[in-house]
Amino acid sequence: MKRVCAASLFVLITICTTTSWAGFGTHYTNGVEGIRAASLPPPGFYFRLYNVYYNADELKDRNGDGFGNFDLDVFAVVPRFIWITNYKLLGADYFVDVVVPLVSTDISLGMGNMTVFSDDQFGLGDIAVEPFGLSWHGDRYDAAVSAGAYLPVGEYDETEPASPGLNYWTGMITAGATYYLDQPKTWSASILARYEFHGENDDTDMTNGDDFHFEWGIGKKLAQFWEIGAAGYCQWQVTDDSGHGATDSRDRVYAAGPEVNYYIAPLKTNATFRYVMEFGAEDRSEGDLAALIFTYRF
Repeated sequence: MKRVCAASLFVLITICTTTSWAGFGTHYTNGVEGIRAASLPPPGFYFRLYNVYYNADELKDRNGDGFGNFDLDVFAVVPRFIWITNYKLLGADYFVDVVVPLVSTDISLGMGNMTVFSDDQFGLGDIAVEPFGLSWHGDRYDAAVSAGAYLPVGEYDETEPASPGLNYWTGMITAGATYYLDQPKTWSASILARYEFHGENDDTDMTNGDDFHFEWGIGKKLAQFWEIGAAGYCQWQVTDDSGHGATDSRDRVYAAGPEVNYYIAPLKTNATFRYVMEFGAEDRSEGDLAALIFTYRF
């Protein structure tokens, strides 16, 4: 597989925000945002901590068929620092943020009785920065746009598939909106879209094709501090890889699952748990992702 050697978890996320802690050749990690994904809080300084676990025991080819004896376990602890300023631009709040992923990856692939590779590592992943973001708030909607980049600061070795870094720059443009189905804003539907364009990996002389992601969420507030719903994501590679070893194969994946949010008022902290199951994967892994996320306002 053209992207097996890039398997790792970096978000936020993700982003969020966030780095590809579970992607094959992408920096952004799907699944770290869900219900009201495109809604940002009011001005202030926020700390968000993503705890993300991804497990996959299937590796899919370009036709969606599994092959080999594959196993991937990734756990990422990812701090994100968000500053939503009081400065207004085009009627929106201006914000900036940075994501610093710490990633533990254990990956192996066997073919029959032969082990193709087996590797496990822990380290600092590629850091994500968003120097430009705008967030709007209306009576029945929220909206946001942003632009950022992933800095190739994580340790990387092309012979070590569990390397926490990807060894190339990535630019990312984000846009999304949340619509509230009722005036009290107890029902919400949200979509957050991201477009990634990648730089060249100097060690492999290869450039991954561009990727388009969108995360969605549908939520219902049950009480003052509880919210439940469903969330998921879709990702498609939209341009071909180029350079040494490139093929015309493009990866894709979909996922869906439940989400629960609870606001811990005495701690000024929002806690989110999300579990999504992937399906329809091609040219990449297919597995499950669990995320426990805490957001604190200073």
